[in-house]
Amino acid sequence: MKPSSASVILLFAAMTLGLAAHPLRAEEKAAKPSVELPATDEGLPGAGPIRRYDWFKNLWTQKRTGWSKQVEKDQKSLVFLGDSITQGWGDDMGGSFPGVKVANRGISGDTTRGMLIRLKDDVLALNPTGIVLLMGTNDLEEKAEPETIAGNFKLILAELKKHDPKMPVILCLVFPSSATKSRPADKIKKVNELYAAAVKGDAQVTLIETWKLFADEQGDAKAAEFPDLLHPNKLGYTKWAAALRPILATLGYLETTDDDFKPEAGAISLFNGKDLTGWGFRDQKSQEKQATFDGQATSTDGRYVAKHGRIIVTTPPEGRRVQQMWTTREFPKNFTLKLEFRATPNADSGVFIRRPQLQCRDYPLAGPYKTLTKYRAQDWNEMEVTVKDNVARCLCNGEVLEEALKLPESGPIGLEGDAGQMEYRRIRLIELN
Repeated sequence: MKPSSASVILLFAAMTLGLAAHPLRAEEKAAKPSVELPATDEGLPGAGPIRRYDWFKNLWTQKRTGWSKQVEKDQKSLVFLGDSITQGWGDDMGGSFPGVKVANRGISGDTTRGMLIRLKDDVLALNPTGIVLLMGTNDLEEKAEPETIAGNFKLILAELKKHDPKMPVILCLVFPSSATKSRPADKIKKVNELYAAAVKGDAQVTLIETWKLFADEQGDAKAAEFPDLLHPNKLGYTKWAAALRPILATLGYLETTDDDFKPEAGAISLFNGKDLTGWGFRDQKSQEKQATFDGQATSTDGRYVAKHGRIIVTTPPEGRRVQQMWTTREFPKNFTLKLEFRATPNADSGVFIRRPQLQCRDYPLAGPYKTLTKYRAQDWNEMEVTVKDNVARCLCNGEVLEEALKLPESGPIGLEGDAGQMEYRRIRLIELN
């Protein structure tokens, strides 16, 4: 039967549409990000090793295929980017950060160059609210030099900044391992030195001293926390989470409600929990008042921040920067000063009592009181200072720091910032008869 003119036209239209559909599907497929590991290094960004063992290629494809299906679900997450140490923490980071939307983008065996290659599709596509980085240990096993590792990190950081110049970046220093794992302490320390130099002065990046947190006296990982001298166990992950929580609280991910603490009857509250009223800067030599912060939530230099019942002495971008904030009031009578403090790993600070300084630090790592048995690392600790007849007896969680610290007859109370992040809360003074 001879087809009608209308049938021919319809058939031609259908064929045309069908032919047109194939190029469209091809274009869509081409636009879809590849989840497979590139076969060669040609044209890839960065430098140094990219692992291509069969097990790694399979894991890389498996992980990235799964993540590509949940890009919308993981939008606006706090993203953890890393290798097996990050991957091993689990999809929800072990439930360590309740209430925080997290996305784990760690791939076991990955190198800094591998992370750079997958950064756009695995991380930036999520439009993260922040990034937690831990990277570089596998590069060392593949014999990459610290300078090469740091170079890849700088490229990653540049891409993060290009995507969002205000997005918080938390950089964890490379954890200790062992020379038996082809990760000697001197190489790790060099990588960490280069990382610190790369972010010095960069307020967008918060550097966390995780190496000293985990290293033993020889600079190796402790078997009690890293059974294979590379991967943390539950205790290791617990310590890592504790190191991150104070920083996440400062950045607004955790502890987002006000402290409801009420001082004892008759106590003089030195901090109202809302702003820096009653505090200011003084000349370090003459002690003359230079600036007061009444009604302000932040000091003029941004170093001291009042937030949800805490005075936060923020991590200095320079690595170390000494600053002191003092009460505008002075205290000549006998008194007991009570406060609580929390320190990030190896943080250094001080509490000034009528001007003499009582070291207030992450004591186990930064000293000088390294033998305390009741100190709670990266958690709140109580300091109590009793001043009688110009002599202070100073306690931390009931343990003696200083038995008889000599003081002048009068003076203000001060808080120092040096290295790392320090926090103070519930600061009050009870005058003694």
